[in-house]
Amino acid sequence: MSARLPKPMRIVSLCPSLTEMVFDFGLGDSLVGITKYCVHPCERVGAVEKVGGTKDPDVARILELRPDVVLVNEEENRKADADALEAAGVRIANSFPKTSLETAQMLRDYGVVLGCEERAEPIALDVEARTRGVIARAEERGATRTFAYLIWRKPWMSVNADTFASALLTQAGGRNVFADGDPRYHTIEAGDLRAAAPDRVLLCTEPFPFKDEHIAELAAATGLDPERFCIADGEFLSWHGSRTPGGVDYAEAILWD
Repeated sequence: MSARLPKPMRIVSLCPSLTEMVFDFGLGDSLVGITKYCVHPCERVGAVEKVGGTKDPDVARILELRPDVVLVNEEENRKADADALEAAGVRIANSFPKTSLETAQMLRDYGVVLGCEERAEPIALDVEARTRGVIARAEERGATRTFAYLIWRKPWMSVNADTFASALLTQAGGRNVFADGDPRYHTIEAGDLRAAAPDRVLLCTEPFPFKDEHIAELAAATGLDPERFCIADGEFLSWHGSRTPGGVDYAEAILWD
């Protein structure tokens, strides 16, 4: 991500959080292709051509769009698609931040790639400042709140310590009761949750759209007090990019408020 690209630029983004970032960098008009899952900013993404999903992009159409760069995320997108685009001569800008501080560096890196360092830097600085604040308050609090972060139903699935959401919650003073789970996104049973008895059971709104009815279902299945459960905004806790400043604060609030 070290070389600046010529302007005007043609950008394809294959990751929803990176699409939002491009708009927040003020480069929305340079986007010539995004995925069908790119939903923010909602008032502007409708005008940009959709080139498939995050896992099944239309590589041929992307090539027809002649992008100067394609933005991908190592977790969201398939390596085979990135390799196919790169083999065809398209520049790929890849990312895979797992913490808020790594996200700050990612923002700076993309600022260089997209030629807008002056727009990326304030967001990166905001991420760093909020991260320092959250960590300082966690140290002052001197307490830990245990949590489980669920992302799927049928089967129930949680996340381990090597995930972005877990990192945000941990730096806010949380302790992931399934931190050692394998793989990173792993299946659990209701009995596992009952035995772990976390202080907070966070039911994420994506990729599975958990709702209040699922709190009742899981509370009944585990015998845990429904007051321990809450619906968590998956975009704040799993999208890395220009949404991360708000995500840092949101992680603290959902654990402690």
